Amino acid sequence: MNKTEQFLRSHQVLASQVDMQHLVDDFLSEMNKGLQGKESSLLMIPTYIEADSQLKPNEPVIAIDAGGTNFRTAKIYFDTNLKMVVEKLKNFTMPAIDRELSKEAFFKTMADYLEEYKDISDKIGFCFSYAVEIFPDKDGKLIEWSKEIKAPEVIGEMIGRNMLEAMGCPEKKQILLNDTVATLLAGKAATAGRKFDTFIGFILGTGTNTAYIEQNTNILKTPNLDLRKSQIINIESGNFGLAPRTGIDRLFDSQTKAPGSYAFEKMFSGGYFGGLCNVALKVAAREGLFSQTTKNNLLTLPELSTEEVNKFVLATDPGKNPLTGFLERKEERDIAVQIIEAFISRAAKLVAANLAAVILKTGGGKTPESPVCLTIDGTTFYKLKNFQNQFERYLQEFLSNNKQRYYEIVEVENSSLLGAAIAAIVN
Repeated sequence: MNKTEQFLRSHQVLASQVDMQHLVDDFLSEMNKGLQGKESSLLMIPTYIEADSQLKPNEPVIAIDAGGTNFRTAKIYFDTNLKMVVEKLKNFTMPAIDRELSKEAFFKTMADYLEEYKDISDKIGFCFSYAVEIFPDKDGKLIEWSKEIKAPEVIGEMIGRNMLEAMGCPEKKQILLNDTVATLLAGKAATAGRKFDTFIGFILGTGTNTAYIEQNTNILKTPNLDLRKSQIINIESGNFGLAPRTGIDRLFDSQTKAPGSYAFEKMFSGGYFGGLCNVALKVAAREGLFSQTTKNNLLTLPELSTEEVNKFVLATDPGKNPLTGFLERKEERDIAVQIIEAFISRAAKLVAANLAAVILKTGGGKTPESPVCLTIDGTTFYKLKNFQNQFERYLQEFLSNNKQRYYEIVEVENSSLLGAAIAAIVN
């Protein structure tokens, strides 16, 4: 065992050190507690959105996707053949991502983005990718921010109502939903005519989250539901609190805007993975894995994005990568690659456990003729080096033998916008 392997093993960051069965059991336990209204790190938020409503043709709506980085807007409708038509698609910067905003400034920024869309429709589908308590009128109150958004006055506020008031259109009907809920709906629409047992939406981009369809009979914390029906649950899986965090994870978490919050998300999502690797390389430098010169360089490395980390391990444009210049020799670059790839492999196993638990919770996918549809969105999932291949290997290995389940991964372009539009049309 070389010194890099010793370092990784001593800090317990190897994928082989993650007990997947234990992790899946803990995830399922937290899901059940959340549905029952017991204390749980998984919020299990009811959305009051059913997944089996039918689309209506030629009904334009305003679709919004407020994500971890971008705020996208569009006019969307489905033609006579139920083919999606997207017009006036625009991309803006998510408010409060680069500086702190007051409540008034936050909603005014969104209203300014939407000024030219006001006359398109009286219906708005608003995909809002943060932890929100949804109410039966399908508006929602912000529970907490993630992804380093800086607008503390918005916490506890009704998102849809404040946005409509800022737009000067309080009479419009808006449907607030999470990006994973939108992704689930988009996957269902995109696979119409095919037989799937059930549907799951999963995001791994700047942040991470999961949504699935649950029977109302199991949502014990919410009274007065129609027990004959089902609805989509927003798990808020990025806040899962029982993952096997290491000293490196805790050190990195302590440096984020909200230590202790969304700790699972900080172990692998795109908004944090670069920072986590930066901390890991600094710890390795302090423990003697690099030369004195490289150690000094790494300890002064201010920030590292997930994109930069990924390009480094892919050897894409090495001359432009900040890490290349900070590592003195090729041998040291190899050590850095080995450390980063270990974190990628661990990330793939953590995500596989997340989705294995949700697949098992649905009870679906027991036959190859009727698999579970996993609609997955997010650049981190698809672009991080070898992540998807490792994820599928871990998931397939776990869902075998007596736990045999069948699933199919579906990717839908503009899934958050598409799902937001569907929600506005059918609700």
